[in-house]
Amino acid sequence: MMFSESLHTYRYALAFALVLVSGLYGSVVAGMVTDWYSDDNYSHGFLVPLIAGYFVRERWDDLKAASVAPSNSGLAIIGCALLLLVIASLGTEYFVARSSLVVLIAGMILYFFGTEVFKITRLPIFYLLFMVPLPYIVYNTIALPLKMFVSWFSVSFLKAIGLVVLRDGTIIMFPNITLEVADACSGIRSLVSILALSTAYAFVLQISQVKRWIIIVSSIIIALATNALRVIVTGILANYHGAAAAQGFFHEFAGMAVFVLAMLILVSLGQILRVKTL
Repeated sequence: MMFSESLHTYRYALAFALVLVSGLYGSVVAGMVTDWYSDDNYSHGFLVPLIAGYFVRERWDDLKAASVAPSNSGLAIIGCALLLLVIASLGTEYFVARSSLVVLIAGMILYFFGTEVFKITRLPIFYLLFMVPLPYIVYNTIALPLKMFVSWFSVSFLKAIGLVVLRDGTIIMFPNITLEVADACSGIRSLVSILALSTAYAFVLQISQVKRWIIIVSSIIIALATNALRVIVTGILANYHGAAAAQGFFHEFAGMAVFVLAMLILVSLGQILRVKTL
């Protein structure tokens, strides 16, 4: 039996399963969407399911023709997902509860359709993990080293071009003004979004796996470099024009500008890799 036929054969079982999943995860998904809306660090979450759907659409012809052989191993994965949900609910651990939805989807695909269908859909399934906001303890653990690195790099550059500047941790001190590298300038906000988008971009391009990994890894470097540039430009303007240059409209505009710049660099890298042989 092929996948297209199985959708009709299992239509009632699949509909019932979707109702159960909606009941179990309705509040989990609603909380996650709220985070996407209220936290700029994870606003890309709205795009992730759409991109995952696009990946499925791209493989739809292969998917329709795939042979279906339901696997009982999917039941074990479904059981693990539900156990994670219960544990996370008892401990109010949102990250685990939300991630368990992706595990559940993987288990359901295996149980209803088997390994061949799972192999075709595993990219969009696991891509959904990008929609899950990081736990704050992980976020803060990553953010501090990034802020320290961006502060160090920016001050080193500013000294190299002749400005008088000192650094104390994430505090950048000029003779007339003191600035602090906040989370928004650390790169973690754009890092999470750019990593998700670069992964999608890498798999949209018709390139080798090696080139895809080059794009994904490069996105981390690009995110850090462009945010360091944001701090450097802000520091130069603040040094010559005062605190107003580092606040308000320019600060918000700079955040958008470095994101656009990072994406332009990323797209350019992808186009270069398309024509280069590795």
